[in-house]
Amino acid sequence: MTRSLIAAENHETAARAAVQFLHSSHHLPPVWLVAPFFLLLFMIATGPLLFSRFWEHHYAKVSIGLGGVVAAYYGFVMDQGTRIVLHTLEEYLSFLALITALFVVSGGILIRIERRGGPVINGLLLFTGAFFSNIIGTTGASMLLIRPYIRINEGRIKPFHIVFFIFIVSNIGGALTPIGDPPLFLGFLKGVPFFWILPKLLLPWILTIAGLILVFMLLDSRAGTGEMTTTEKSGRVSVVGAKSFIFLAIVIGAVFLDPAVIDGFPTFQIMPHFPFGIRELIMLAVAFIAYKTADKEALKGNEFNFLPVREVAFLFIGIFATMIPALELISDYASSHAGGFSVTRFFWMTGALSGVLDNAPTYLSFLAGASGKFGMDINTVSDMQKFAHGVGSSVPGDVTSDIYLMAISVASVFFGSLTYIGNAPNFMVKNIAIQARLEVPEFIEYIYKYSLPVLIPFFALIWLLFFNC
Repeated sequence: MTRSLIAAENHETAARAAVQFLHSSHHLPPVWLVAPFFLLLFMIATGPLLFSRFWEHHYAKVSIGLGGVVAAYYGFVMDQGTRIVLHTLEEYLSFLALITALFVVSGGILIRIERRGGPVINGLLLFTGAFFSNIIGTTGASMLLIRPYIRINEGRIKPFHIVFFIFIVSNIGGALTPIGDPPLFLGFLKGVPFFWILPKLLLPWILTIAGLILVFMLLDSRAGTGEMTTTEKSGRVSVVGAKSFIFLAIVIGAVFLDPAVIDGFPTFQIMPHFPFGIRELIMLAVAFIAYKTADKEALKGNEFNFLPVREVAFLFIGIFATMIPALELISDYASSHAGGFSVTRFFWMTGALSGVLDNAPTYLSFLAGASGKFGMDINTVSDMQKFAHGVGSSVPGDVTSDIYLMAISVASVFFGSLTYIGNAPNFMVKNIAIQARLEVPEFIEYIYKYSLPVLIPFFALIWLLFFNC
């Protein structure tokens, strides 16, 4: 993971060297080992629709079982396979600690908006959620706002209401700061300046967010008024459990407890081979204290329970494990072919894979390939700073390096909205909506009815305007 990378003379060799940290010097897994991942993806997509009773009772066993197959193969067959599985476990536990803390803390904050939902009010709420996604992360903003969003639209809410919330608040909104989405935070840890993202990605962000909100408002204008069981129309906004915002700030602050951010800070792990560290202990402790001290009225008003985070925990442990071989094969492909990749190819490949795989390692794979193309080392902070500010290419007619970084950054965040598994809050929002007894699109319906006809045209426009080179 930390071996030194040396830029070679030609782009092909440099790109290949740049991603060695992702798969080290062990042989690649066989292609057939990606079958458990695709089987799990297929069952997530079809289980609730075709065999709902079986899936409801056994999804955890299926996820852990398929993940166990891959983990066992790596542990007993693959060179350095045990190290890779343990590293994946560390990433999973870090991921789980963060989403659990954000979910629990936000559950203790009850936001009451005493207005009836409609195109303008909903559009403003979605824009507010997109803005706050950059401050408290897409998971934090989603968990904080999904319940009041559902309440103000009681009796009139349709499937598209939930889908556009996922598009805007749970994904695309968080593209302006490293706090917003995990890929951008990893880029920050590698050396991409914290405030580089905002001016570079602001225009694509505005165009996409504004366009999606306009489409949403058009659909919402046809949704009718419906009926509410309450008559609150004062327009007042109130917060119950405001003390939990302190816990929310602690969780966000804990994200930065990393030696790559704070010089001299203790290592990520408490002791060698321990699967989590100080950051995770702080987050879990905050979650426990926040739940025990939460305002009971807020918990009751939010109908808080642990079922959404429980389902995410069980499904994503299988996803994290089964996608190990897929990510390794993709990393190898990116390192071997990045020299010939255009910005267009980086954009669409990063995006397409981020929609079905973990967008954080996908981002790193293609960032390593792109930086290698310019003879730079992804593990050298000064190289990443230069890469972000723009370095010229030796290939005639090629663009500067910052355009490649922009394409990879936009694609890894935006395309996470393509599927329910593209980003953790997608699944959590879906589960909260189901618990509220709302109609929510199934996995495949979400893709063919909303992602493809709504998102892809916007992504194509962003590509045409910014990355068609």
